[in-house]
Amino acid sequence: LMGMCPRAKFTRRNFLRTGVAAAAAVTTSGGAAFGATKRSATDWVTLGNSGVKVTRLAFGTGTFGGRVQRELGQAEFTKLVRHAYDRGIRFFESADNYDQMHEMLAIALKGIPRDTYRLMTKLRWRQDAADPFGALDRFRREMNSEYFDIVLLHNVRTADWPTELERLRDAFSEAKHKQILKAHGASCHGLLPLRAYPGNKWLDVCLARVNHDGTKMDNIRGDNDPGDVNEVTDKLKLVRKQGTGILGMKIIGEGAFRDAEQRQKSIDYVFKNNLADAVTIGYKSTAEIDEAIERINRSLNS
Repeated sequence: LMGMCPRAKFTRRNFLRTGVAAAAAVTTSGGAAFGATKRSATDWVTLGNSGVKVTRLAFGTGTFGGRVQRELGQAEFTKLVRHAYDRGIRFFESADNYDQMHEMLAIALKGIPRDTYRLMTKLRWRQDAADPFGALDRFRREMNSEYFDIVLLHNVRTADWPTELERLRDAFSEAKHKQILKAHGASCHGLLPLRAYPGNKWLDVCLARVNHDGTKMDNIRGDNDPGDVNEVTDKLKLVRKQGTGILGMKIIGEGAFRDAEQRQKSIDYVFKNNLADAVTIGYKSTAEIDEAIERINRSLNS
C-alpha cells in the first residue's frame, strides 16, 4: 500500500465499501468500467417488438437456393449444423424453395431439444396461395416441428404486395393465433416492396438484403445490378423505429466478398449503423462459421 497518506486506514470494511463502489461504476457506466460484459454474435436478442428471441447470428441454408448446403451431403451438413449449435448459434432459417433443406435441417437437428433453438422458414406465395395452411402443415412435417418461430412471405417484389397478398397475410395472422407460428413477416427483394415496409404494422419481422456496397442488394432493376445502399439504409432505419424486427441477409454478398477486409466492412456497416437485430449467413465450412462469429464479435466491441 505504498503511496498512501500515513493517516489512512485500510480496513476490511473500507475494502468491501470500495469494492461495492467499483461494481456500481461498472453497472452505471454502461460497460465503460473494468469487467464490462462484451456483446457477442451468439447473444440472444429480441426481434423488434415480436417477442421472439433469436441468436444475433443465424445459420442460413439458402446459399444459391441451398445448392451450397445440399452439395455438402447430409453427413457433412449435419456436422456443420452441430458445430454451429455447439458454438452458440441457435437460430436456423430455411425456405420451401430451398429444395431438400427442410428435411436436411430436420435430420441435422434431430435429438436436440426444440426449445433450445429457433426455426424460421418462408412460404412461396405464388405456389401456396390457394392452401397456405396445407403448406404450413407440410413444412411442420418436413422439419419435424409442431410450430415455427417465424414464417415469412418469400420474395415479395411489388409495390402493392400488402394488398396483393392480403389473404395470405390474414392466413398467417390466423396461424399465429393458433400458435402454428409465433411471428410473421416478409422477405424483401427490391426497392419497390421495401418502400411499402415503413408504416406496415403487420410485419413482425422483415428479412432484408443489406451490406456496405450494394452487392446483391435491393434496387429497381434486377438482382445483379448494384443496390441502392442509401435508400435501403434509410428505409431499414424507419422499419426498425416502428418496432419491426429486422433480420439482415446478403451480409457477405452471397459469398461475393472474397476479401476478408470486405467482409469486415460489411459486418461493421450493419452493426455499427444499428440496421438489424440479427443477421443470417450461409456456410459451407466450420471455418466460415468461426470467422463470422469472430468478425461480428469484433464489430460489436470496437
